[in-house]
Amino acid sequence: MPASRGSRRRKTRRRADMPLLGGARPPIAALLALLLAVAGTTALVLGDRDRALVDRAVLTSQQHVAEDGALSLRASLDESVTDIQRAAAQFGGEKAGAPDALMDQLGKVYGKWRGTAVVDPGSGTLLAARGENIPLATVLGGRAGQPGTKDAKSGDAGAGGTAPLGPQLVRLPSGETRMLVMAALRGERPRLLVASGTLNVPGISSGEDRSLLVVDSAGTVLASDGPSVARKAWAKSARKKAAAEFSKTPEPGGHPGASGHLMGTGRGDTRMAVGYAAAGRAPGETSPAGALGLSVVTSVEATEDPSAVRTQAFGLVAAGVLLVLALIVGWVLLTTVQRPLLQLYLESRRLARGELERPVRRFKGREPARVGAALESLRGQLLGGRPTRAGRARGGFGTRGSVIVCAVVLLAWAAPLLLLVNRAGGGVTVPQQLVEDQRRRTDTASDRVRKALNEGWADVASVAQALGADDREASEATDKAVLDKTLREHGRYRAVYVVDGAGKVLTRAGAAPHHPAGKAPHDDSVVQLNASGKEPLIAAYAAVPGGKGRAVVGEYDPQFLVSMVTRPGLGQVWLIDKSHRIVAADRAHGFRAFAKLPSGHLDDLAVTAAKHPGKTSGTAVLHRGKGTSDIAAAAPFTGGGAVKDLGWQVVSSQPTSWLELPEYRAQRRTMLAGLLGVTAAVACLGWLHIIVIRPLRKLADQAEALAGGDRRTVLFPQHHDETGAVVRNLELIRQQLTRPSGRT
Repeated sequence: MPASRGSRRRKTRRRADMPLLGGARPPIAALLALLLAVAGTTALVLGDRDRALVDRAVLTSQQHVAEDGALSLRASLDESVTDIQRAAAQFGGEKAGAPDALMDQLGKVYGKWRGTAVVDPGSGTLLAARGENIPLATVLGGRAGQPGTKDAKSGDAGAGGTAPLGPQLVRLPSGETRMLVMAALRGERPRLLVASGTLNVPGISSGEDRSLLVVDSAGTVLASDGPSVARKAWAKSARKKAAAEFSKTPEPGGHPGASGHLMGTGRGDTRMAVGYAAAGRAPGETSPAGALGLSVVTSVEATEDPSAVRTQAFGLVAAGVLLVLALIVGWVLLTTVQRPLLQLYLESRRLARGELERPVRRFKGREPARVGAALESLRGQLLGGRPTRAGRARGGFGTRGSVIVCAVVLLAWAAPLLLLVNRAGGGVTVPQQLVEDQRRRTDTASDRVRKALNEGWADVASVAQALGADDREASEATDKAVLDKTLREHGRYRAVYVVDGAGKVLTRAGAAPHHPAGKAPHDDSVVQLNASGKEPLIAAYAAVPGGKGRAVVGEYDPQFLVSMVTRPGLGQVWLIDKSHRIVAADRAHGFRAFAKLPSGHLDDLAVTAAKHPGKTSGTAVLHRGKGTSDIAAAAPFTGGGAVKDLGWQVVSSQPTSWLELPEYRAQRRTMLAGLLGVTAAVACLGWLHIIVIRPLRKLADQAEALAGGDRRTVLFPQHHDETGAVVRNLELIRQQLTRPSGRT
């Protein structure tokens, strides 16, 4: 009975001495678990992937086309609202003249309205009108249809109410849709400035194969372009889906509104690839047009490819090989690292307890053999012998070498997957539709920049009209107030100022002007002020009517141009001048002002596009280089306006490796499997080296020093693991050797 209690106490002490956390077991177990997970992932992600009826890359491209169209539509409508509001603020109030004069001033600056009118909302009286009739029923809150009420340009409109001042969509009896924009004119009596504009499809080239629809929140088609598809079942489904998802909260940093794609029906081996996007607004974003509930739906007929990318057999083989390597690596680490550590712990504990009758076993491996030889020498010293280094062992393969071999074995599996296997190369078949979409999207980006610069000039021209409307002498304080307000309302400018006929700056707001001193202002246009330097200087000039040579100048902020050409899914985008020097580029890649395009084929494409403006063939190509390929497109400014003499172009380049083609998806997934294998091997074996191998090598030095007669150095365990337990036992042995008797 007493012996049994003593045995239980010894077992309890033994369990208490054994390390529970740390040591070799956690990194080895983690490595085996991670390698098993990587093998399973490899088998799953490298399964056969049949091409969809329409490649995902084509569907994603249609979504991006719809997003571009939605942004273009929203920006155009927002600009229209801003134009009327600014015109009402500048030409109203103290500067308000006769309504007919106001119509004339508005027509000189903005020529995009189909009809404009000034209405007295209280009495319903039409005070002045230009262009087509405006449906006053909407303007006067539904009272225009009462007796005595007529459309604009038709005389009186009976006493009526008021309508909200936000933009509104009106369906005419002819089936056309008009957008009405209203703004209150300040003055002694309330008046409304009303403008009517056509709701056009966004500036995307449709061609014979692409259809574009603008739908409202009920899915009703308000405008269309291209082949008629509105009555087709898949088109109705797309319209309903776009309308239903309009109020969906957009993802941060993505398109400001819901967007997506779907596959429509077709005939034979063709299907309709459909993309849709809401012309909405992100949370916290100000956009009057974003509340109209408009969405853009685009569709194009694409040919399906029934071929598949076969990777399932390769994935299963790769996973099986990794499982075999994991078993081998686990066995090597267990036999060369973990098991010797546990045996060293047991031998050192036996000596520390005074059990000296049995010799210390011999160990394989450099560090375990060194520690084992030192323990045998210490056993002899505890028995009365002298310190000696005769037991020092340096032969054998070290534990560090075992870890390195395991790392090499695992990297030999992972590195080919990461760098060599399943490479798509530059010969991947790219659907022609993607080339056409790149051209269309580049055309849209070019048109967007052109319109933004023209709208900027129109804003500057309206400021010039407001300054010239004063009959009195120009007041610097008054001009400064107008310029400050313009700068606050429009983030596209970095500076707005007034120069006289000799080029002297009279009044300014914002950054320092860059108009050449002593040089007369340019004619009404948008001009490029420099061809070199750290940043491009672009300015809009508008003469002040009756201003004796004065002109208003608005310098564009370079970041405004950057924002105009930044679009997801278009690749690298550059805005270049007539000398093919970079003026702006997308945010993701940045640019150096006035640098050359990065590739010769882009220059050739820009030359072709400049020689044949409006041409579609030759302005977008699939370029194949040495092991790489990209889809490139160029689109010069077309359509005239204040920018007609700039000669600018938008050039884009989309590496085909960025596309969602099956070959590239297989390549990326193969690289992912290799990367996971490298990560697991480096992380776990590095962990093992830091926590176990380095302390074990230090332990061998300490054990040999103690066996050689170093009794002064106190040994402290650094970690509560197998190595730390051996160090602790060595310290107990050192304490026994320093006692007069040398033994306990």
